[in-house]
Amino acid sequence: MAGGWARDGAVSEQIEASITDELARMQAQKRPVGESLTHCAECEEPIPEKRQVAIPGVKLCLYCQQERDGNFKTSGGINRRGSKDSQLK
Repeated sequence: MAGGWARDGAVSEQIEASITDELARMQAQKRPVGESLTHCAECEEPIPEKRQVAIPGVKLCLYCQQERDGNFKTSGGINRRGSKDSQLK
């Protein structure tokens, strides 16, 4: 698939590297630890039992977690590898 001066498989390697970088970034994010709370730490609403089981150590209800996630800033999508081929759209 690679063309020009790129060696065969260069595009696949770049895609794999991008996926690996994103997975590492996601795994580095803080996760809840300890025992799940029965009530939200912010609004005191009950946390559904299914949520407590699905996410061990959960501290927030779904609404409060969505509010917090809504304030999350994503990375800019900048190609740190410097390949101009991947920047073309």
